Amino acid sequence: MNRTRRSVLLAGAVAAAVALSGCAAGGGSGGRKAAPSLAAGSNADIKGDVTVWSWDVAATALKRLAPEFEKQHPGTKINVVDIGYDNAYDKITVGLKSGKGLPDITTVEGPRFQSFLGSFPSGFYDLTSLASKYKDQYNQASWKTATDEKGRTLALPWDAGPCGVFYRRDLFQKAGVDPNSITTWDDYVKAGEQVKAKTGTKFITLDPAEDNTFLMMLQQQGQGYFKDGKVAVSTPQAVKAMTVLKQLSDKGLVDWARGWDATVTSSKTGKSATTPQAAWWGGTLTGEMKEMSGKWGVFPLPAFEQGGARTSNNGGSLLTVTSQTKNPRTAWAFTEFMLANSANQVSMLKNEGLFPAFLPALKDPLVQQADPYFGGQAVNKVFADLLPTVPPIEYTKDGAKATQLVWSANAGVMLRGKDPKATLDSTAKQIASATGRQTAG
Repeated sequence: MNRTRRSVLLAGAVAAAVALSGCAAGGGSGGRKAAPSLAAGSNADIKGDVTVWSWDVAATALKRLAPEFEKQHPGTKINVVDIGYDNAYDKITVGLKSGKGLPDITTVEGPRFQSFLGSFPSGFYDLTSLASKYKDQYNQASWKTATDEKGRTLALPWDAGPCGVFYRRDLFQKAGVDPNSITTWDDYVKAGEQVKAKTGTKFITLDPAEDNTFLMMLQQQGQGYFKDGKVAVSTPQAVKAMTVLKQLSDKGLVDWARGWDATVTSSKTGKSATTPQAAWWGGTLTGEMKEMSGKWGVFPLPAFEQGGARTSNNGGSLLTVTSQTKNPRTAWAFTEFMLANSANQVSMLKNEGLFPAFLPALKDPLVQQADPYFGGQAVNKVFADLLPTVPPIEYTKDGAKATQLVWSANAGVMLRGKDPKATLDSTAKQIASATGRQTAG
């Protein structure tokens, strides 16, 4: 799953952050007690009903595969409830705060899970003794989102969002640009100027009211909004990322699009030639732009310097067993069945477009197949090769507060021409004041 609707949900994210910070000291599942631990049991313990909360294609996948689990474990019943994305985090927050009303298992996006762990340390089962054997079978950036500050594992990663650049083959050919020549962000900006000059098409679509591209570029350099517990939005890496975005804006290479629908329309109507995005964007293209078959390709993200990381992450989710479950062993067994299982992960890639964080699944022949939509390119293999190199980053419970302020900085730099360093220095101070943290500089 992805972060495509983050800008639409700003009010909800900030409200959730306020709710979380206000209830961390006690009440419900949010007290400072340690998370309950779950140890190994026998198959005889796998019985009874389990309810799972999820949404969209993830809920579809759970419903599709649940009958097979029930067949393998007679006497079990998996009830999947599609709670919808728009209200999901309000429902989870209320359940954690009150100590009641949560399901046995819930889907949570990785960064959001870190917010919950910071404020509700006893809200989820400690799965370390059961899950640790899988650590090396997941890409480490995804695994990082499933662990707390003490290194305990409280969830299993589901899907991941390794990033590359989706590009219009026809426009690149017309402009005489070889995608393989774009190895740095400086190359990317120069290619954008050439494409615009030769075709009249802008190079990238951006929403000035969100931070997805900035955060993607930041993670590419090995950090998020926090580093060693300090606010890190004004580090040299952050300034580099924001400077590239400003260059694209100043050179007239950006098609501005507010919101998800406008972003999709920008690509569909040919207003921009590239989309730096996660693997799941391919599903958006094939699902909503069938008429553009053969016109798109993918190459790795440009690096900030020669030899630097060529990918990042955008999106990704987890399944976690809540401490309110009355049936933790069956809840864990179903989580393991869904996510630490190559056949099921491949099935979800094929049917729901969920790109596996479970590395063994990426060895399946399906991943190697050429895709006619992308001009015969094996797009899944591109992302499969990139996934293990996604840099892990640090998340904290203050992510939503930081995000709100970064959105404002993003708009100030790209729309009003503000200086990247001065703007990010000011933003870092605001986040530090709002969270009580120091700045990393």
